[in-house]
Amino acid sequence: MSRPSMRLSRFIAAMAIPVSVLGAGGVVWHSSYAAFSAETRNSGNSWGTGTVALTDDDSGTARFNVTSLVPGQTDTRCIRVTATSSVAGTVKLYIVNSVTSTAALENHIVLTVRQGDGGTFASCTGFVADSTIISAQTLAAATAAHSTYATAAGSWVTTGDIAGEVKTYEFAWTFDATGLTQEQLDGLQGSHTGLDFEWEIQNN
Repeated sequence: MSRPSMRLSRFIAAMAIPVSVLGAGGVVWHSSYAAFSAETRNSGNSWGTGTVALTDDDSGTARFNVTSLVPGQTDTRCIRVTATSSVAGTVKLYIVNSVTSTAALENHIVLTVRQGDGGTFASCTGFVADSTIISAQTLAAATAAHSTYATAAGSWVTTGDIAGEVKTYEFAWTFDATGLTQEQLDGLQGSHTGLDFEWEIQNN
């Protein structure tokens, strides 16, 4: 058998290199595929916040608007508060926007607040108290003691019912002139004081 010429041998050697490269590339390309695959999915997961809301039945009217106040005068009124919340919460009452007078009339109006069931803004008929949350405090003292949610009066725990949960608050006040001299009493003439009652709910 005759030996290949030197020229042919060089051609064969040159061809061997690219064939080897293509063979190696083919091995990598085939190994990038898995033999089998499968998937499963748990769909529809979501997160949403609950809601808390409070309303009352005052129809935008102040609970007390007393003019021509005289010593010994007293009155009792109610207001109904409704919590329409999707989560449980705690409702508390506190006092904001107090108005002080130069004669300190706020030191002589004594306030008692009870919470319970029954009664409305129109009438306290049917009201039944379950607790007294402010007991015979002057407006000044009540304001100082209950001016934020952290120091608020009462603790009505709601369960979280979007249809509404109701609590009624009864307010009784008296213009107490006990211990005042006639001169001190006369000094209160023409005085004016005031405040806002604020209910707040925070979820538990």
